[in-house]
Amino acid sequence: MYLYNLTLQQATGIVCAVNGSFSGGNKSQELVVARGKVLELLRPDENGKIQTILSVDVFGAIRSLAQFRLTGAQKDYIVVGSDSGRIIILEYSKEKNVFVQVHKETFGKSGSRRIVPGQYLAIDPKGRAVMIGACEKQKLVYVLNRDTAARLTISSPLEAHKSHTITYSIAGVDCGFDNPVFAAIELDYSEADQDPTGQAASEAQKQLTFYELDLGLNHVSRKWSEQVDNGANMLVTVPGGGDGPSGVLVCAENFVIYKNQGHPDVRAVIPRRADLPAERGVLIVSASVHKQKSMFFFLLQTEYGDVFKVTLEHDNERVTELKIKYFDTLPVTSAMCVMKSGFLFAASEFGNHGLYQFQAIGADPDVESSSATLMETDEGFQPVFFKPRGLKNLVRIDQLESLMPIMDMKVVNHFEEETPQIFTLCGRGPRSSLRILRPGLAISEMAVSQLPGVPSAVWTVKKNANDEFDAFIVVSFANATLVLSIGETVEEVSDSGFLDTTPSLAVSLIGDDSLMQVHPSGIRHIREDGRVNEWRTPGKRTIVKVGYNRLQVVVALSGGELIYFEVDMTGQLMESEKTEMSGDVACLDIAPIPDGRQRSRFLAVGSYDKTIRILSLDPDDCMQVLSLQSVSSPPESLLFLEVQASVGGEDGADHPASLFLNAGLQSGVLFRTVVDMVTGQLSDARSRFLGLRAPKLFSILVRGRRAMLCLSSRPWLGYVHQGHFLLTPLSYETLEYAASFSSDQCAEGVVAVAGDALRVFTIERLGETFNETAIPLRYTPRKFVFHPKKKLLVTIESDHGAFPAELRESAKKECFEAAGQGENGKMELENGGDDEDKDNPLSDEQYGYPKAESDKWVSCIRVLDPKSTETTCLLELQDNEAAFSICTVNFHDKEYGTLLAVGTAKGLQFWPKRSLTAGYIHIYRFVKDGKSLELLHKTQVDGVPLALCQFQGKLLAGIGSVLRLYDLGKRKLLRKCENKLFPNTINSIHTYRDRIYVGDIQESFHYCKYRRDENQLYIFADDSVPRWLTSAYHVDFDTMAGADKFGNIYFVRLPQDVSDEIEEDPTGGKIKWEQGKLNGAPNKVEEIVQFHVGDVVTCMQKASLIPGGTECVMYGTVMGSLGALLAFSSRDDVDFFSHLEMHMRQEHPPLCGRDHMAFRSAYFPVKDVIDGDLCEQYPTLSLEQQRKIADELDRTPAEILKKLEDVRNKIV
Repeated sequence: MYLYNLTLQQATGIVCAVNGSFSGGNKSQELVVARGKVLELLRPDENGKIQTILSVDVFGAIRSLAQFRLTGAQKDYIVVGSDSGRIIILEYSKEKNVFVQVHKETFGKSGSRRIVPGQYLAIDPKGRAVMIGACEKQKLVYVLNRDTAARLTISSPLEAHKSHTITYSIAGVDCGFDNPVFAAIELDYSEADQDPTGQAASEAQKQLTFYELDLGLNHVSRKWSEQVDNGANMLVTVPGGGDGPSGVLVCAENFVIYKNQGHPDVRAVIPRRADLPAERGVLIVSASVHKQKSMFFFLLQTEYGDVFKVTLEHDNERVTELKIKYFDTLPVTSAMCVMKSGFLFAASEFGNHGLYQFQAIGADPDVESSSATLMETDEGFQPVFFKPRGLKNLVRIDQLESLMPIMDMKVVNHFEEETPQIFTLCGRGPRSSLRILRPGLAISEMAVSQLPGVPSAVWTVKKNANDEFDAFIVVSFANATLVLSIGETVEEVSDSGFLDTTPSLAVSLIGDDSLMQVHPSGIRHIREDGRVNEWRTPGKRTIVKVGYNRLQVVVALSGGELIYFEVDMTGQLMESEKTEMSGDVACLDIAPIPDGRQRSRFLAVGSYDKTIRILSLDPDDCMQVLSLQSVSSPPESLLFLEVQASVGGEDGADHPASLFLNAGLQSGVLFRTVVDMVTGQLSDARSRFLGLRAPKLFSILVRGRRAMLCLSSRPWLGYVHQGHFLLTPLSYETLEYAASFSSDQCAEGVVAVAGDALRVFTIERLGETFNETAIPLRYTPRKFVFHPKKKLLVTIESDHGAFPAELRESAKKECFEAAGQGENGKMELENGGDDEDKDNPLSDEQYGYPKAESDKWVSCIRVLDPKSTETTCLLELQDNEAAFSICTVNFHDKEYGTLLAVGTAKGLQFWPKRSLTAGYIHIYRFVKDGKSLELLHKTQVDGVPLALCQFQGKLLAGIGSVLRLYDLGKRKLLRKCENKLFPNTINSIHTYRDRIYVGDIQESFHYCKYRRDENQLYIFADDSVPRWLTSAYHVDFDTMAGADKFGNIYFVRLPQDVSDEIEEDPTGGKIKWEQGKLNGAPNKVEEIVQFHVGDVVTCMQKASLIPGGTECVMYGTVMGSLGALLAFSSRDDVDFFSHLEMHMRQEHPPLCGRDHMAFRSAYFPVKDVIDGDLCEQYPTLSLEQQRKIADELDRTPAEILKKLEDVRNKIV
């Protein structure tokens, strides 16, 4: 079995982010974010919407990012610390829209290791040196400079190692143009290692160390070291060299301390929330500095989400006071970036990322702590308390959706749409949600208006070719034409010169400033000054089809006659040629006029005899057939789409200008082929099934470029994005006819008709594969199941160290009453906690939940109707119980029908050692037509039931290391049978026929059988490789797919002969089981597939995302990405893609210096999986490289692109 791995949705979580001006020019402000193994360049546009400019898979784990600029330069470089054992310096090339590798210096082994640098990066603020550090021992300094041609140069590494030392954080110290200095928080453990009593370990003390790089001697030395608070976890550079006092801010537990060499400590306490338990400290998790000519301030965020503004009172060298003032509260971030353009980008740890605009910079009085008012008491320092409030200094203007972390996923066609939906449980704590993903681009609807009848077509026209906006919307009905003028509002007009008593076939701007209306009995040409010319059809014939561009018109009369008109020098429309076709014409289109020409050369004619002909419109050989293409069914609609030439540029691909002919066939297939610009020959045909209706094709504008809208049973958009031609469905209802629309309210929209309504909409972010609907949940979701008959789903949610909802609400009420806000009526809160108004001054989603003691659990079971997004039942579990597993089960005794089993644990603690009060299995019955739950009984068990599964009318439960079979009793569940021979803890159970597939938390899969006659469970096969399972899926009778916590996916299969033998053996392999082998089962499964995803996979499912498509295994990961593994059906494809992958590895090594083969084999050698993400980078190569690889494979580049597109279309 060979599989093709393709990422459908790139990771959406962000690990680290930096901002700067990477494309050069002082005005541009961009962000570079690392999403696990993907590096992205984002740019907020002038409306404050974040656009993705570039996204590159680097096939390696990005651990740290930093940006620097050389003195006097206009452009920032990016330094990447990854798991490749190399330091990488990248530059963004605006012309080609790629990251260019400027330097790649190897310093150690690959992989994320303790003593190999890459975990920390620090930059000298003047851009003269960079320090890259490991968690332990090693720190290297590279000197950065430029050569005579102003190119960036890098020195060989200088060592700043210290053995037996753990590093917590490093930062550059700003000392102007003196020798660069780097600061580090370190802890020496050499004595603790030698001392078995633990005395030295408890006395170990963190140090703040300054390392100086002597640029004259080219040597790094330890300059200064001083003890620092043991809670210190982070360093922030303080501006120096004339802009400030230099030195660093040390962020420690509960304190921020200013330190510098030869300067006394200046310390202030971090204000804490009034409702925080005393046992919990406050740590700073992310920081950002904003520097202007005259002032600077820091924004520091705590682990609870509160952002503080820190300022220093100083007279250049001496700092007299450190002030920490409450600023605002944002969801906890992994990185904050203050941008020069007045934005704050907050990359959230979990949930959506936000882009905020500064309303103020915290000048108003607020809760503030200062080093001047620091009070010391017997217990320690006096804390300062504050209460969080709504946003005051910031306002959110955009957000980036993030699925991180995906906890569970099911692919089901629940709403009976054309394609299935992906239901995912995402997020953590108050930011958790159930998201329903549908393949397609998101649409935002601007307006919908009812029309007086059912329209058949719609067009928009400008009054003059140079106008920016459209002037009229023209709607055609069965026997009339309606003209609407576009101004502040859209209203009907009657003096436009259009004939309104007849249906229209086409309306357009012709020449520079006159309008044309084609109706069944003729062509009406309306000049700018209001004169109207009419051309009437000869005899009783009517016009059936029309094709046009700005200067040329071709009409087809009934019977198959074509008449060709051209606009002459005076702007008149003149008839210039006629020809007879052999039968009726099905559709027509004229190619757009190339730049600098006065006419286009090609006319495409589709006939009912299943052919498409290209005719010439040149005066020399007018109406001659240049080429002919036969298609599988009669064409319904034709469209020429011109792709502009581009050399790199925004879409990042070199391709010459080319002309595509698209045809929508009656069978619902879109047929696409390339037209030779000189000869008109057709080549490189591709086809794709779009839906059950024949696609109608329209040309629209998207981001200033021509794109194609195909209206089949749902709308599709074909456009060029980052060098790829993408054909993506739009998440919208069926449309009949469309045209592009531009007015001052909506610069780039589409106007369309469907039913009796006129709709105006715009297309949201391009390049996305899915769009989502989110339903908020109360706690971190764990798992969910669908009710087999009713259209409902049941989720279990649980959180550690939080308060139950009722307690939380009452505490919140008290807090408001204390603040005197209870009176004004608006603040009355409904119960439920999830359906609160977004204007609520303390929405949980933003502020997080108040923290409880660490041994408290809260949990609930929710029944949800995804169609109406309402929760029909919410059961909060009492006394410290938390739900861990769920399944639906039908017991033999049919009294109740489908029941719900939920496994819970009470008082579970992980530290100092794992313990629990009791485990339970609750059995609920569905009441009120499945919308509500009623507890039948709960059974106490002796461990945490992490896995439940129905099996032959009974319930299988994995409790700790015991697999147990239960039947339903009146008062509790009755034990029927058990097997205690599992190595550690069972965390997944799947069943098929009489086989049971058990996943162990660290020992991979065990295949079991249940003998009913002897009432015995026994293991007949297991895996020989230890695997820490995070997810499992049953593929077929002998095969299981699993994923482990190191980011690998693997498939194991029981050899066919062993499987047959066990099925035929009357004892079912029981005799052998009693003898055992290697302390395990007598048979071993074989690993047939192995692949390192580079991200922890949490859920898998076999599904097909396209109607009638082949099934593939879909997976979701912690970083919020979705991927698919598709099985190849032919040996030729396997050969082709494995060779393409091999050449891509050689010609286009990954950006961050990790070897691709080594990355995909990080833990076990990759086996029988081809990496589609690498193959899909083929179009981004330069044309020479594309040709070189294509020659090696005996193909043309176009054939390779076609293969890549085909295999992608099989999946999504």
